[in-house]
Amino acid sequence: MNVEAITLRHLRMRLKSPFETSFGRIHGRECILLELRADGLTGYGECVADRDPWYSYETVGTAWHILKDHLIPPLLGQPLPSPEDFQAGAAGVRGHNMAKAGLEMALWDLSGKAAGKPLAARLGGVRATVPVGVSIGLQESAAALVKIVASYVESGYRRVKLKIKPGQDVGLARAVRSAFPDLALQVDANSAYTLESAEALLPLDDLGLLLIEQPLAEDDLWDHRQLQSRLRTPICLDESITSPRHARQALEMEAARIINIKAGRVGGLSAARAIHDLCRATGAPVWCGGMLETGVGRASNLALAALPGFTLPGDISASDRYYEEDITVERFILNPDSTIGVPAAPGLGVTLDPAALARATLDSLVLKP
Repeated sequence: MNVEAITLRHLRMRLKSPFETSFGRIHGRECILLELRADGLTGYGECVADRDPWYSYETVGTAWHILKDHLIPPLLGQPLPSPEDFQAGAAGVRGHNMAKAGLEMALWDLSGKAAGKPLAARLGGVRATVPVGVSIGLQESAAALVKIVASYVESGYRRVKLKIKPGQDVGLARAVRSAFPDLALQVDANSAYTLESAEALLPLDDLGLLLIEQPLAEDDLWDHRQLQSRLRTPICLDESITSPRHARQALEMEAARIINIKAGRVGGLSAARAIHDLCRATGAPVWCGGMLETGVGRASNLALAALPGFTLPGDISASDRYYEEDITVERFILNPDSTIGVPAAPGLGVTLDPAALARATLDSLVLKP
């Protein structure tokens, strides 16, 4: 199979309601959809870089450039590489993990369709359904937050993640815990604290949280180690882990006890699986993080979370959680036991809705040999 063409689509999708983290408030999300064609088949990939460089230095603009000028040209007209071979060939491009991950996802999808095998099976997945939770942004008051949490608990979610930042942290978590004593609850700071200001987080130890996610700077493993030594609650690292090497270092120095795995952040599903394997071998729990993905990226996350080491619920909410209109025909539905089914069709197991895709597309570019 030779690569005949790769299409880039710049998408913008409006959220059902604003989503606020320590980075700020957003009303919509942008991303890049990749369409890779070979021998009459099309593989889809989602690059999760957003418009602005708040979560990561990567943006839609940087990813478009890296894909168009560096990652895609060597593939055009050539035999379809395996995802692993693609990663080896892309190693000369420093960083830009989200761009690499989006293209690698399209390779996994297309090669899976060619082989007639679903992505989960090819990665080593063992579950037909995976436990999931919901991530809730900052709200105007504790009362408003409790009300929103209640609505998701009533919908069937058994695990809730709260976004926090300085001044909006312990009080919010305490209010939710008081209202829901038995709820699986965790918080996410998105690097909003310093080692000094994180002193305010110590009372979280009394709330029975699953974990405290990424309290300190993304490049500061040592201070995370210092903070973890003062907390009974496990610290989970997200932004700090951009490779299997970083995951190993974080666990070895006891900077965290849990790892959030996002394929986009670490450079693709191959690296995500490697981190899973490392953590499983060392006994460290992992879970699948989310980046407000479309149905394409959501399908990939579900396949990844089917691996045996994903023992904590992931941020893989149902399709109706974020968008009024998704770009896939398939809709992922929350089951009564707070799980979502893993796609079983070949590749990612999803098809695109042409009309919805057209409405979401801001720009497109077709690259051919």
